[in-house]
Amino acid sequence: MAARTSNELCEVGGIEMPVIRVDGPQISVDKKRELARRLTEVAAEVYGMDKEHTIVLIRENPPENVGVGGELVIDRRKKASSE
Repeated sequence: MAARTSNELCEVGGIEMPVIRVDGPQISVDKKRELARRLTEVAAEVYGMDKEHTIVLIRENPPENVGVGGELVIDRRKKASSE
């Protein structure tokens, strides 16, 4: 399952802060740390602002909660493994 990202700006205390949202499969806490760190580094570079002004929100979606082509991912995986 591919991750989906989106970004927007949020104003906090008069400072515009980019918000990066990632929807994807479940990953380990270590992978989340790496993802947040790397996305933050790129956003800070592109926006030209401090890393502390970047917000990363990670939402995990288990395969039973995601449908692709009208079929749950969990069912697609089962089907693929039995072929």
